[in-house]
Amino acid sequence: MMRRASHWALAFMSLLLWRQSATIEVPNDPKILADLKQPPTITKQSVKDYIVDPRDNIIIECEAKGNPVPTFSWRRNGKFFNTAKDLRVTMRKRSGTLEIGFRNGGRPEDYEGEYQCFATNDHGVAMSNKILLRVSKAPLWPKEVLEPVVVSEGSSLVLPCNPPPGLPPPITFWMSSLMMPIRQDKRVSMGLNGDMYFSNVVAQDAQNDYSCSARFLFTHTIQQKNPFTLKVLTNDPYNDTSYNDSDPYGGRKVAESMPTFLTPSGSESSKMVLRDQQLLLECIAAGLPTPTIKWFKKGGDLPAQKVKFENYNKTMKIVPVSEEDTGEYVCMATNHLGGVRHSIFVQVKAAPYWLDKPTNLVLAPEANGRLVCRANGNPKPSIRWLVNGIPINSSLPDPSRQLMGDTIIFRSVQMGSSAVYQCNASNQHGYLLANAFVSVIDMRPRILGPKNQLIKVIENNRTFLDCPFFGSPIPDLRWFKNGQGSGLDGGHYRAYINGSLEIQRARAQDEGTYTCVASSILGMAENQVRLEVKEPSRIVGAPEHQSAIRGSTARFDCKVKSDPSLAATVTWTKDDKPIHLGWRLRKDEESLTVPNVNEGDEGTYTCTVETEIDRDSASARLTVLEEASLNPSLSSALPPDLPDPPMDLELSDPAARSVRLTWIPGNDHRSPVTEFLVQFVEDRWEPGRWQDLATYPGDLNSVILQLAPFVNYQFRVIAINQVGRSAASRPSPKYQTSSAAPDVVPRGLRGWGSQKDNMEITWEPLLDLEKNGPNLHYAVWWRRKDSDAEWSNVTTTGTKHVVHNTQTYVAYEMKIQARNDLGAGPESNVVIGYSGEDRPTGAPTELRVSKVDSTKANVHWKPVKPESVRGELKEYRLHYWREASHVPALAFSKENKTKGFYTTVAEPSGILSDLVPFSRYKMFMVVANNGYQGPPSNTVEFNTKEGVPDAPSFFRIKRRGLDSIHLEWDKPLEPNGLLIGYQLKYQTANGSREGRPRVETFLPNVTEFTLRLPDRSSRYNFYLSALTQVGAGEVFAEESPFFGNEENFTDATGLVELTDASLVSAVTLTPPPPTPTTISTSPSTLPMSTTIAATTPTTASTTATTSIEADPTTLPSVLVINKNIDKNVLGDKTMKTVPVSQQPPITVADLMAGAKYHLRVYSHELSNVTSKSVTFETKQAYIDQVDIATQGWFIGLMCAIALIILILLIVCFIKRSRGGKYPVREKKDLPLDSVDHKDPDGSFEYQNQNKNSSDEDNKPLQGSQTSLEGNVKESDDSLVDYGEGGDGQFNEDGSFIGQYTVKKDKDETEGNESSEATSPVNAIYSLA
Repeated sequence: MMRRASHWALAFMSLLLWRQSATIEVPNDPKILADLKQPPTITKQSVKDYIVDPRDNIIIECEAKGNPVPTFSWRRNGKFFNTAKDLRVTMRKRSGTLEIGFRNGGRPEDYEGEYQCFATNDHGVAMSNKILLRVSKAPLWPKEVLEPVVVSEGSSLVLPCNPPPGLPPPITFWMSSLMMPIRQDKRVSMGLNGDMYFSNVVAQDAQNDYSCSARFLFTHTIQQKNPFTLKVLTNDPYNDTSYNDSDPYGGRKVAESMPTFLTPSGSESSKMVLRDQQLLLECIAAGLPTPTIKWFKKGGDLPAQKVKFENYNKTMKIVPVSEEDTGEYVCMATNHLGGVRHSIFVQVKAAPYWLDKPTNLVLAPEANGRLVCRANGNPKPSIRWLVNGIPINSSLPDPSRQLMGDTIIFRSVQMGSSAVYQCNASNQHGYLLANAFVSVIDMRPRILGPKNQLIKVIENNRTFLDCPFFGSPIPDLRWFKNGQGSGLDGGHYRAYINGSLEIQRARAQDEGTYTCVASSILGMAENQVRLEVKEPSRIVGAPEHQSAIRGSTARFDCKVKSDPSLAATVTWTKDDKPIHLGWRLRKDEESLTVPNVNEGDEGTYTCTVETEIDRDSASARLTVLEEASLNPSLSSALPPDLPDPPMDLELSDPAARSVRLTWIPGNDHRSPVTEFLVQFVEDRWEPGRWQDLATYPGDLNSVILQLAPFVNYQFRVIAINQVGRSAASRPSPKYQTSSAAPDVVPRGLRGWGSQKDNMEITWEPLLDLEKNGPNLHYAVWWRRKDSDAEWSNVTTTGTKHVVHNTQTYVAYEMKIQARNDLGAGPESNVVIGYSGEDRPTGAPTELRVSKVDSTKANVHWKPVKPESVRGELKEYRLHYWREASHVPALAFSKENKTKGFYTTVAEPSGILSDLVPFSRYKMFMVVANNGYQGPPSNTVEFNTKEGVPDAPSFFRIKRRGLDSIHLEWDKPLEPNGLLIGYQLKYQTANGSREGRPRVETFLPNVTEFTLRLPDRSSRYNFYLSALTQVGAGEVFAEESPFFGNEENFTDATGLVELTDASLVSAVTLTPPPPTPTTISTSPSTLPMSTTIAATTPTTASTTATTSIEADPTTLPSVLVINKNIDKNVLGDKTMKTVPVSQQPPITVADLMAGAKYHLRVYSHELSNVTSKSVTFETKQAYIDQVDIATQGWFIGLMCAIALIILILLIVCFIKRSRGGKYPVREKKDLPLDSVDHKDPDGSFEYQNQNKNSSDEDNKPLQGSQTSLEGNVKESDDSLVDYGEGGDGQFNEDGSFIGQYTVKKDKDETEGNESSEATSPVNAIYSLA
């Protein structure tokens, strides 16, 4: 008992020492790292179970870093491995990586074994994991002769595979001799061991032979077992045509049987699996009809979020496995005859895994520290410490080191105590090995930043002076100004532990040389920083808005003021784009001149003054006006403009805090003045800066101004109308008010602690116009709240006072008062402030979750005691992160997120939302005040339920044909569960009409679909969503693309209205351009506003309607339309004038479809008066190009022509039968007449030699072909020639079935270049 008490006392003292330890963080500075001596660290090594390909060289990796550079050695099977004696083994330079080559012979199998790498330098030894090297093997299948397998129909069957044991084990599958995969289903499937199981055999199974194949991954080879030949005995003859899936026995009577298990055997079995691996349980049953497999877990539900059923429910997979998955699982096989059960007892063990992995420790001499190595597993792993690769109990003793189980405590370490410590956590299922060095260093203080740095800062801005430093032990750093005085920390200075000095508000007196000094027992180092405080760059004369008539000159003034020691540049931009100064635009030091103003010069001009440390800018707008008419009668028609500035400012009725200001208004330029703005400038606080004082109604020109004491005023007045502001008037005479005591209370009084033992009292300074007199200062009072102590007070000219030596988070009462040379102002109300906060000591307990669904979880915890917060309770801060996703192979982020809960109830709870479904989360909670957060609570792990998936990552219509659409998509980026498929809804959408929706569903591995279109002219809307067991997810909507001849627009018969605000006032009168292109005379009204509407028929022409609201004053006007032809329309820009002879609206016809137009209205008699230009675009013409061969009218026309030709053939046949041959000469029997004449085109005219033939017989045959010249020519040949001498025949329906041939003698052929007549069939083709 005494020994245990002393042990706990020692542990308590060790923890106290640890709290006083100071671990050194080494900066990533090349000079520091080069001089810093450090033990070796393993940076790269091969995997523990290392399988290599025998065809390649063997490479065993081992890389390490350290100073000095470490050397490397190896152990093989626990013994020193002399790599220099083996010619096949080489070690890479400055590395421990081994390369084993076999070019000169040798077997890779000779080098199998357990390897371990050691990296050594003067400060320690680091070691790698034990690397088990094995060579991949792909043994041949043993040769065997397989007898045919004979089985009765309806019986069960198992075909063994027994693949050769390879390394790693091969992947097995079954195929036929034709290299076709064996079809697997609920009845026939392959087990986890590779065997083929038949729940019951049907006669059709004998049609295949069955061969088991093994694929070896490393060698990329496939080996095939001799095939099984299956013979099925049936009671009745087997007929292929009688087989179907619903009745596989073809109507034959086969004895049914109850289910029995083919695997596993017996009524129960056991299974052991390691944590975070996958659990595979299998049950395959025999029976007729084929049994159905179901799974249960005794005493609980199956883990729905990570369970998956495969192989037609015969295999259950749980990934990843955790300790709560331990238990009894039951598989049940049933058919209508009965059922059978099998119990599988699952044990979940765990190889060691880290809870607290040791990390490197850098200490100064006499410092304290500790190494912690905590791991967990099942069974509980044992922790074993080593020093430089030697068990710690066998190493040299170190008085500064004490071993306490999984922790090593270091106290008052000394130089030479550097070493590498190894922690080995192992159990029967594996081990973990971690290297962590302890480096004891001493190094003089060093300044890491640049030397003698110059910092420039603008006055009244916050700045930081940086002085990064390093040393061991950690040096103390102090700041001095101009090499004298005590350290700077307090007031408006604040020093940080990283070496930075903050100056909250730089003033001119802060200029100087600042010295940072880092000192320790080993020495000191210093650096200087020169601070220069500069005046801000300002624009004291800003450019003003102005309007300029086209052709005139505009000038923007920009007067700047900056610190004389800084180089200032002034640049100009127009509409935020740089201005290119050329021959026209001119810039000098204080202005920008724009001569010969045109419409392109209109815009916003910005003047920017910039130095190396600050900048300022001001903008003004230039408005370009048309030339004004010299006719005074048109003044009422001119647009309004900015008013002129007021004149003749006078001051009267002076008083202590007021004075009367009077002025004369200027010309309002057709827009009444709505208000006057009075501005002032003073010469004490901000000289040269004009500030707004007050605004007054536009009907006043004499007002009493309320003023502040102790100010020397000067005033000016600006007139404002609807167009904008006028230029400022000339300044008034100066007027100075007398001094007075302050009459306002300083604002923003607050007390807060910057450290745990102080309180900073801060407030906002009075404005310059609130000081009311010289020598302004503040009186501050404070005392502990709820105490009768006297008020402490201080008088200061600053805006902060620090109260030191306070207790942690104590309430104080405070008040403040402003004073100057003329007296004190009013006191403020009492304000409550608090001293500084400290880190909370308590942690929330019993953190747990309840009611977890897919995206939310209820969080419950026990609150901390109020006194343990040690400050204001800001929130209970929950840290949570996504540890894993139950969707296999899904990439995700483990970003640590926080959520705060503010509550003071006894049983607090909150809702954690925005979780990702189907994931495993971890979380812990801390309590936080305004500056710190406390220790963590217990860590909780929970799983969110499966949810609906996100939308597919993409959904597009890849192509569209005339009668089909091809769709493609991909799985969601966040499935939120196990995808079971996709659902596609689609419906026709022609205009505002939508058709009946249709639904298609797909398997999860299907990501494309081709849709046949019943109506190629229809449009479709598609809605695609992914499916999980919970339901359909977010919908991805797409619309079918257009054909090449389609345009995306509304119904062609509808109106398109342009209702943009710019069009409403688009026809407001403005002075016209100097030379209008076209002017036409016609009476009309003056337009005030215009609305454009365009009507688009299906032809290429279109119509636009212009609605014009008339003004009571009417003048003859004309409508001018400029057309801009698009690139896809031939032609040039054209102008069209439309005389206006009626009241609006006006219809403009004969416009081109798909063209862009500019419309303007101006007076014919007074061409100087014009509206602004309005731009509109007509719609595209829609031509529905469809296949003509599918149109009904075309088919009917072709049928009518065919019928007419058929009738014509029948008439010719009847006439032939009655009257003999046609009156055309038989070319074969009769010679050419001597008087035959040759036509001019080279053809011959044949004449009939029959004297008895009538003239009517010599007329051309009706329907004969017409020549290209339009002449009607007699047919040169008769139907007899095409019908083989009259033997042509007709069918019963009158159709001609003879073969058309042209029979001509050689002489005739030579005498005629082309005498082939047009046959009736050719006539049909010519019409088609």
